[in-house]
Amino acid sequence: MLNRLKKNSVSLLAILLILILMALPTGYEDAAIYKGTDKVKAKVLSTDESTVRSSGLIRSGEQYCRLEILGGRFKGQQAKGVNMLSGSLESDKMYQAGDVALVVISYSGDEILSIIMSDHYRLDKELILALMFVALLICFAGKKGFRAVYSFVITILTIWKILVPAYLRGVNPIWCGILITVFLTVLIIFLVYGFDKKTIAASSGALLGVIVTCLIGCIFTDAFKIHGAVMSYSESLLYSGYQDLNLTRIFMSGIFIGASGAMMDLSVDITSAVNEVIQKKPGIGWKEAAHSGMNVGRAAMGTMTTTLLLAYSGGYIALLMTFMAQGTPIENILNYKYVSAEILDTIVGSFGLVTVAPFTALTSGVLLTGKKGGLEHKRIVKTQKKLSGKTAQP
Repeated sequence: MLNRLKKNSVSLLAILLILILMALPTGYEDAAIYKGTDKVKAKVLSTDESTVRSSGLIRSGEQYCRLEILGGRFKGQQAKGVNMLSGSLESDKMYQAGDVALVVISYSGDEILSIIMSDHYRLDKELILALMFVALLICFAGKKGFRAVYSFVITILTIWKILVPAYLRGVNPIWCGILITVFLTVLIIFLVYGFDKKTIAASSGALLGVIVTCLIGCIFTDAFKIHGAVMSYSESLLYSGYQDLNLTRIFMSGIFIGASGAMMDLSVDITSAVNEVIQKKPGIGWKEAAHSGMNVGRAAMGTMTTTLLLAYSGGYIALLMTFMAQGTPIENILNYKYVSAEILDTIVGSFGLVTVAPFTALTSGVLLTGKKGGLEHKRIVKTQKKLSGKTAQP
């Protein structure tokens, strides 16, 4: 019974932490704009575009929809909803009969005052996609798949329940980001290895990379003269009553938070490789084990830096296409604030990866072999010399 409890202790701790984070309030649950409203899904029965004005690709005005409310206090009733069009392809949406939308119903008593159509309803499809991912992960990884799911959920909850509210309250983004990153790094690697020296080895390597990324990121964000408003929706945040937020420091914290996942990945890869070498060759010394880990790190660093480049630049394909379509010179493109910010993210994150590899190889070699491994290696060498000496005698 005790052995089974010890084996499951990691998963039990993860589940307990998930429950605590789920119960933890953010302090921003009761937004003023949603008080006195009912947020439910509704089915579009018919549409009216008579007041919609089209000008090429841009549409403005209002689209009216006849709706059947599918949930909440007005479930089963039919009413008219309005879809406000602002002339933005990015944020506007058009509905057709048969669509299911997420709507916000303003009411007074039992009377519906207005229905604003928020967006197409996607929560059911998101749930299906998430369940497919969980099933595939558990199918291939077994028990470790469950731990991967736990780490995924804990990361989401930590960012939503702790990191974002702390930033909104004006907590120093650099220190807060470092603490959250340290917490998640150690926890996620702990969920992979459990109570083991491998957890210390991998965590120490990853955290060194985080510190290096933080320092270089802060220095070169100032050197590049990049303002945090380069982040999407940052201006909207300022205009929402948070004009005292330091967006530049939030941008700095985003650099090492964004790169921490790749650094964790590399540190775990190197630690697992070193551990595998030691398992196959128990008498290996720490120098040889660290050298093996470094060889793995060299092979992985090239792909990891490319991973960061693709991850950061993937969302800016349309921007790059616009520059090319306009015939913008390459030196102008590289000097633009948005492009410079992505270059900063990628190169600074790569600095962290390059730091992670040798340090993780070293800590893994020392911690996983230890003095016992070195002594065992010497004993084996002496035994081999004695045997070879006896064999050489006539």
